[in-house]
Amino acid sequence: MRLPFAFTEQVKNYHATTKNFQWLIQHAIDNGLRLRAMGNGWSFSDVAVCQGGIVDTRELRTFFSLGDSFLAPQYLASGKTAKDLVFTQCGMSILQLNKELEQENGWMRALRASGASNGQTIVGATATGTHGAGFKVGAVHDAIVGLHIVTGADTHVWLERASYPVASDEFINWLGAEAIRDDELFNAAVVSFGSFGFIHGVLLETEPIYLLEKYTVANIPFNDALRAAINEWNFDGLTDHLPFPAESPGRSLYHFEIVVNPHRFAENDPEKGVFMKVMYKVPYRTDYTKPAPAPGDFQYGDELLGLIQTVLDNLGKNIVQKLVPPLVTKLFPLAFASNEASIGTIGETFTNTKFRGKAASAAIAIDTAHSARAIEEIVDLNKKNVFAGGLALRFVKGTAATLGFTKFPKTCVLEMDGVDSATSRRFFTSVWNRLENLGIEHTLHWGKINFDLDEQRVRHMFGDTAVNKWLAARRALLNDATREVFTNAFMERCGLV
Repeated sequence: MRLPFAFTEQVKNYHATTKNFQWLIQHAIDNGLRLRAMGNGWSFSDVAVCQGGIVDTRELRTFFSLGDSFLAPQYLASGKTAKDLVFTQCGMSILQLNKELEQENGWMRALRASGASNGQTIVGATATGTHGAGFKVGAVHDAIVGLHIVTGADTHVWLERASYPVASDEFINWLGAEAIRDDELFNAAVVSFGSFGFIHGVLLETEPIYLLEKYTVANIPFNDALRAAINEWNFDGLTDHLPFPAESPGRSLYHFEIVVNPHRFAENDPEKGVFMKVMYKVPYRTDYTKPAPAPGDFQYGDELLGLIQTVLDNLGKNIVQKLVPPLVTKLFPLAFASNEASIGTIGETFTNTKFRGKAASAAIAIDTAHSARAIEEIVDLNKKNVFAGGLALRFVKGTAATLGFTKFPKTCVLEMDGVDSATSRRFFTSVWNRLENLGIEHTLHWGKINFDLDEQRVRHMFGDTAVNKWLAARRALLNDATREVFTNAFMERCGLV
């Protein structure tokens, strides 16, 4: 069912929460406090850390569809309908949103993209740039078409692009908000990691429900054919490895990912090649077997990574250099099973993470053209300072968000996932420095390990024009007192105040 309770009660509760947010902002101003909204606490970085008040948003899970009267005439004239949209409060988890949208007796809709797992709240995920590997559709936040933001003790706004109006004045009046239609303000606010006020609700474009056929293949040689695939998105040379062509009737390549064991890697050697994960988008049907973990499916336990961390941080470098490669090589095929095949909706495919405990994850975005070079450089660095983990390359359509880290038109996201240890952090630093020294333009994921970020690096990564536009947008939406409320140490370190 679309509406979880009577519409009049929904109006009352939603409006009351807006007023509560405004009261909190006034309380913070009066008492010199800083505030931050908290989702499910998935960020590895201190992007959302606050030394003042933390507002738990996870009970704010109202969602509903909009009637035609709530939609802009231009939107309806484009052929879109109310079925294309869902409005949800900030605390709705992606896990729950998927379940609601994918009901066979209800919405029968789907999100366009997902991160590797889906425990985040919708605003927590989108505000930090969660991306997935939908190389045709972009990051999760790229499906947002409207933002309801509480911007002060007596202000709240409905923000959308002037170039893509979606909501009608009737809907904005229902919110009681000020209407702002401005591309630059929207593109700044959509990835703003909690610093533009309380994002109370988001309006998302969805798609008719579809299925994803997932395949994992091992021992793909690192050769010119693979280089063309990851550098150019040219999959012609991978015919022998792809289960189906990239495009065929009723089946389209949706997700393309390469996983590399840096300790077992060599040119033109299938035994030291890469894992390839692909997903094809196919029409929805009901006669499929829903994916489920196989009995005995491997998961890292809560204590295993902590144990490895303790070992790595208390052994000499020479011992670590000898210990880590065989350990990672042993665990690698357990974590990334080869010849895996399954089918499911996007919500059934991207579930909770299997990595638990003291894990570390850093992500770097680069232009896809540099993908193969980046692998070679990281493998070379691994020989000198071993990394207790692996490397994944995901490919994403670039974003228009002003400080969206997937900023390249064709973006490759290099993800380094492993044990959180001093050796891992030294390795991350060495990779960042190597890319910088080589002049390979890159950005860092806002929500993952990024302790080297400061104002100089942020401006170098995004450019003065983009950073200044983002700062100007924040000043336009928040007054001085409210900006102080939604400032934290991370922003001060990065020069984003």
